[in-house]
Amino acid sequence: MGFGKWMRTIGWRHLVGLVAVIFSAFPLVYVLSASLNPAGTLTGSNKLFDAVSLENYSKLLADESRPYLKWYVNTIVIAAVSAIGSVLIGAAAAYAFSRMRFKGRRPGLMGLLLVQMFPALLTVVAIFLLLTNLGDVFPSLGVGSRLALILVYLGGALGTNTYLMYGFFNTVPASLDEAARVDGAGHARIFFTIILRLVAPILAVVGLLSFNGTFTEFVIASVVLGNDSSKSTLAIGLYQYVSTENNTYWPIFSAGAVLAAIPVMILFLWLQKYIVSGLTAGSVK
Repeated sequence: MGFGKWMRTIGWRHLVGLVAVIFSAFPLVYVLSASLNPAGTLTGSNKLFDAVSLENYSKLLADESRPYLKWYVNTIVIAAVSAIGSVLIGAAAAYAFSRMRFKGRRPGLMGLLLVQMFPALLTVVAIFLLLTNLGDVFPSLGVGSRLALILVYLGGALGTNTYLMYGFFNTVPASLDEAARVDGAGHARIFFTIILRLVAPILAVVGLLSFNGTFTEFVIASVVLGNDSSKSTLAIGLYQYVSTENNTYWPIFSAGAVLAAIPVMILFLWLQKYIVSGLTAGSVK
């Protein structure tokens, strides 16, 4: 096969793929280079890996006024609990909509779908007022509480997760439920011992999306957690490095961003075998 024919049939695909890889990887490489640049300016990183040093990482971890490690732990705990809770609550709701027939089932599904049309940003004021009043009665659920933030995340993700898992649950044959009920199994046993094992791909997808979304979320977290630096997440804490007018610490910010990407990357690599099957099977029903 000549080069011209190969290029027209196969080669152009490799070319498009190469351009896509470069386009996607360049920001990551640039941030990594900036985090290793001891010059202290973002423009000093225009020459990739011109100077390599771990000075920015040491400054990031040694700054007592900005407890990065505490932000890291807070973020992982909040994101992990929110992801696990979103998976369990969404799976239970999807199972009910998929397997049970009750009055208001279809309006309920449509309601969940319509609610997701409105961005979460519209609810920030309502969330703040609700938590302010709720904190007067239950201080652990008021503004500045990490538990309150987790509950807000759980409620905000319920609609999308339920609708996504509902489509996947419909792909599981109902005959399995009927066979289990003949053997005396109830809904709880069918759900936990049979259904959840068969829908593992969509559970992995929802868990990954929930973890990633809450891990990087900024607006709602900044409103709910307030100004207490010890309770901040990574998104709020790292913003302090670039939000001041006089002093900006872009290389240190880049170092924090590189370290913050590690948990998401590990989780993505661990669950990648489920991602394609989970998204495609849940989207066609």
